[in-house]
Amino acid sequence: MASLNKVMIIGNVGSDPEMRFTPNGNPVTSFRVATNRTYNTPEGERKQETEWFTVVAWNKLAERCNQFLTKGRLVYAEGRLRTRTWEGQDGQKHYRTEVIANQVTFLDRQATAPLPEGKEEEAGTGDLEPEDIPF
Repeated sequence: MASLNKVMIIGNVGSDPEMRFTPNGNPVTSFRVATNRTYNTPEGERKQETEWFTVVAWNKLAERCNQFLTKGRLVYAEGRLRTRTWEGQDGQKHYRTEVIANQVTFLDRQATAPLPEGKEEEAGTGDLEPEDIPF
């Protein structure tokens, strides 16, 4: 029988990504993503829940995430769930479930610096007239 381990999330990046390198030199980037769920209680009260996910990207995807993602950006991440376990210095067993991303899409446009005054025409961002539209 076949099995499937796939997760898709859309949410906001909670802090700037952190990129590290393995001993072999492979880049790995991790970042947190917050997803929100809004619902109404039986009493009619509107509530919101936030769920946090740790997303881990490797190699070229890790480099792109580190370069383009910043806190607050809207992102789509798709991958598989992986739970790691380790024993802490205090002897306690620790668990962490992560999304190992195979696809990350940046959903909002990154803010750009405004052009200096008078440079809009040169950059082609001035007002368009109907006759300027090529179709």
